[in-house]
Amino acid sequence: MAGLVNPDPGFWRGRRVLVTGHSGFKGSWLGMWLARLGAMPLGLSQPPQDAAESERLGFLADAMPGIACDVRDIRATQEALERLAPEIVLHLAAQPLVRRSYRDPRLTFETNVMGTLNLLEAIRAQQSVRSVVIATTDKCYENREWSWPYRETDTLGGHDPYSASKACTEILAASWRSSFAASSDRPIALATARAGNVVGGGDWAQDRLVPDAVRAFSNGQPLAVRNPAATRPWQHVLDALCGYLLLAERLHTDGNRFAEAWNFGPDSGAERPVSEVLGALAGLWGDAAQWQNDAASGPHEANRLALDSSKACQRLGWRPRLDFEAAIGLTARWYGRHRLGTPAAELIAADIQSYENGALRS
Repeated sequence: MAGLVNPDPGFWRGRRVLVTGHSGFKGSWLGMWLARLGAMPLGLSQPPQDAAESERLGFLADAMPGIACDVRDIRATQEALERLAPEIVLHLAAQPLVRRSYRDPRLTFETNVMGTLNLLEAIRAQQSVRSVVIATTDKCYENREWSWPYRETDTLGGHDPYSASKACTEILAASWRSSFAASSDRPIALATARAGNVVGGGDWAQDRLVPDAVRAFSNGQPLAVRNPAATRPWQHVLDALCGYLLLAERLHTDGNRFAEAWNFGPDSGAERPVSEVLGALAGLWGDAAQWQNDAASGPHEANRLALDSSKACQRLGWRPRLDFEAAIGLTARWYGRHRLGTPAAELIAADIQSYENGALRS
C-alpha cells in the first residue's frame, strides 16, 4: 500500500470546481473533499427533494456555495455556468435509480441525457472551463451476463431505462468530445468515469440496497430483497471519488492523453452477491437484523456486473484501497455512529482524513 496516490492539494488549491448534483450522496462527499484540498468548490443541484438533501446542503453551505438549478432547463444551466465560472466541472447530477427509471423513463432520459447535453453546451459557451469529468456507471455496458469484467472498449447498451440512459450519455460525451471539445478556440478535456456499486455513509436513496437495509434494520423489520444472488462490484464511495479527482487532475495537465472513458471498480474477482452484502451488514449491525427473499416482485435487473479497472491503475496510478469487508465495515460504522447522534459532516470529514492518511485500508 506504500504506493497510494492521493489527490494533490497543490493542484486543487484555489481552483474553482463545479460539482453538479452536489446535494446527492456522492456529490456531498466530493464537495467536502474538494474543500479539504483547498479548492473553491461550487455546487449546482435541484432544490432539495427530501430531508437527506436538505441536510447535505445545510452542512455544505459554508464550504460550498451553490445554485438551485435543474440541468433539464438549458437557459438556467447556462446562466448558472456564467455566474459560477468554474475551471473544472465534475458532473454527477443524474436520475440514478434503476427502479425509478421504470416508473419514470422520460424523467430519466431527460435528466441523464438531455441534462448532460445542456451542461456541455453551457460549458462550450463558458470560457473558463478547461476540463470535465462526467460520472456514468458500470451499468452502461451491454450486459451479456458473462463471467469476466467489462473493459472500456466493450459494447455499450442497457436493458432498463437507467442503464440505457447512461449508455446514451457515454455516446453523447464521445460525440461532443469529437465534434466540439478539441476544435474549440480553447480545448476542453472531457472524460467519462464508470464506477461500480458505491456504498458509504449518508446514502438515503429509496430502492438502493444499503440505505433500504439500514432503514429496515433500524426499525426492527426484515428487509425484502428482490434478487439476493445478483452480483455487483461493490466499492466504497471514497475509492470512486479518488478516481474522479485523479482523472480530473490528469485531464487538466495532459488532456489529450486522458480524454476518454475510465472504469473505477474493486479489484478483479472482488464482486459479491447481494446476499453476502446483507450478511456482512446484518452481522455488523446486530440487533437481530434480518432479510428475506422477495424474488417474485420487480422488473428485470442484471444478474452479474464486474469492471476491469486495470487502465486506471496503470495510467492514473489509482487503485482501490478498501476491499469488500473494509467497505461494508466502514459503511456500517458510519450509519451506526450517525444513528447515535454524530453529525454527518463530522463523519464524512473523519473518513476523508483517514483515507488520505492511509488509515483506511483493506
